[in-house]
Amino acid sequence: MPASDAVDPLAALDPSARRAGPRVRVAVGAAVVLFVLAVAVAALMSFEAGGGGEQARIEASGAAADASADPSSTIGAPPVLVHVLGAVARPGLVELAAGARVVDAVAAAGGFTADADPAGVNLARQLVDGEQLAVPVLGQAPQPAGGESGASGESDGLVHLNSADVAELDTLPRIGPALAQRIIDWREANGPFTSVDQLLDVAGIGDAVFSGLEKLVAL
Repeated sequence: MPASDAVDPLAALDPSARRAGPRVRVAVGAAVVLFVLAVAVAALMSFEAGGGGEQARIEASGAAADASADPSSTIGAPPVLVHVLGAVARPGLVELAAGARVVDAVAAAGGFTADADPAGVNLARQLVDGEQLAVPVLGQAPQPAGGESGASGESDGLVHLNSADVAELDTLPRIGPALAQRIIDWREANGPFTSVDQLLDVAGIGDAVFSGLEKLVAL
């Protein structure tokens, strides 16, 4: 059959059918575009509802604040007064910042003498206001922590009011953690105890409680 006589397949279609093809393709393309836009809008709304990247920035800010916070709990606390004696260059009273340790007291007293026994004291121990620190010489028996105001009273079995902590005071009869803390608060506000009788000045300690403590405590 000659090429000129070839039948155009589209010619057999109704004119309206021939026009339907492009419209269908346009409609499908528009539907795809609308679907993609709907998915994008839904994702954006979900991102904003969850906080997006803002939450990460808040967490980073919190971590930075924690890192920059001062870990010291002694800022603004009153200084401690310690009586240093024994094998140090300048025995006497030294005033140190709250939280100071035995090594700081020894340094403030001029350091060890030539005959001092550094192993006789715990240089890392934290000092208590009003305590006495005695540095022994070589061959001398170490003095209990706190000296005459020893923290644990190992040499005499007594609890020493001027250096005992809450746990040690809590071992006394009828003295719980709350009352033990009041004793320490009184000591910090008024200075070291100068008499065991001053326990009666602590709120919550009356004659009955004091009578059970009098023979168990010392300065």
